[in-house]
Amino acid sequence: MNDKTQSKKLQLTTKIFIGLAAGIILGIALQSNPDIAVNYVKPLGTLFLNLIKLVIVPLVFSSLVVGACSMDDVRKLGRIGGKTVAYYMLTTAFAVTIGLILANVSNVGGGFSIPVDATVEIAEAPSIIDTLLNIIPSNPLKALVEGNMLQVIAFALIVGAGIIGIGEKGKVLFNFFDAMAEVMYKIIAVIMEYAPIGVFALITPVVAQNGPGVLLPLLKLILVVYAGCILHAVFTYSSTVSLFAKVSPVQFFKGVAPATVFAFTTASSSGTLPITMKRSEENLGVSKSISSFVLPLGATINMDGTAIYQGVCAFFIAQVYGIDLPISAQLTIILTATLASIGTAGVPGAGMIMLGMVLQSAGLPIEGIALIAGVDRVLDMMRTCINVTGDAACAVIVSATEGELDRSVFENKSCK
Repeated sequence: MNDKTQSKKLQLTTKIFIGLAAGIILGIALQSNPDIAVNYVKPLGTLFLNLIKLVIVPLVFSSLVVGACSMDDVRKLGRIGGKTVAYYMLTTAFAVTIGLILANVSNVGGGFSIPVDATVEIAEAPSIIDTLLNIIPSNPLKALVEGNMLQVIAFALIVGAGIIGIGEKGKVLFNFFDAMAEVMYKIIAVIMEYAPIGVFALITPVVAQNGPGVLLPLLKLILVVYAGCILHAVFTYSSTVSLFAKVSPVQFFKGVAPATVFAFTTASSSGTLPITMKRSEENLGVSKSISSFVLPLGATINMDGTAIYQGVCAFFIAQVYGIDLPISAQLTIILTATLASIGTAGVPGAGMIMLGMVLQSAGLPIEGIALIAGVDRVLDMMRTCINVTGDAACAVIVSATEGELDRSVFENKSCK
């Protein structure tokens, strides 16, 4: 049975890679006529994303309630919550610092001459105070219907803590949410059979619409963001999983690979959440109680890749506009990007809302977003990869420090 399961996992991962490669090839072939990719291929990817979105809110809510209840007592819930938030905030601050250092060293915006009179539509970023106040929903049903993930998470944790508080009487409600979570997992398993097709259909229009003509003028920006993301993964995640969880970085990255590939294609941390949870439990040995708590939380508040993007893009925009960015302004960017990450939804394009907030805090022209709007999707894919990888790293570390990491998963893989 175990050999069959392992074979199945490898087969799905291989299919996703094949879908990704085929989509890139077709996208290149359709660059002269991207409407074909947008009108006829993209709908298949949109349908797949809609199926994923279908289960996100019920999955996050039910799994967080079950995860909170699995902590046995409120003190354990607070301890694990503290570890999770601390890891996410520290790694996000470190990530944006890496981005700014690389931007300074590479002179990322130097020598660029790009028209700056373009405009771009962008939603107004909420203030940090409003973000913190809006975490607690005044109408939890509205939060569930609208998919306001911060409020959904807060309500789920409150319900979970309440179930713990009433003891045996809460067993019936716990069983209900536990059954709901299992139903969501089953639906996800069926949806994932179509993942290779979804990946193929999502990547094709991206490549077709963002060909070399768009990418080359901004290639340096893209390379710096990608380099920052790779460095953060190699050094930060490798060192933390090795130091705190005693897990080989190679085994960690191999285990989380299916989720990172899917994240790269969809550019959605929330959309990747079902895969991240499944692979963290089956490939990395994370306990279900930790996975159900840490990963849904991370899909909303952990934005390491997005933080790197904020630092590099803010510096890039400053240079293109000929604005000096002193150390004080760069420290402001680090602080704002770290705090803003807790209010940014894990959906495609959400990083641009964050970037607007960061630019305002550093006194940079928000119109600068127009300079990178054309390649934002290409940047979004890589930063989402890092966001998802960071979620999994935190889950492994928290699970290990709580003595709930199943290390037999790694032993079985090394024996094969």
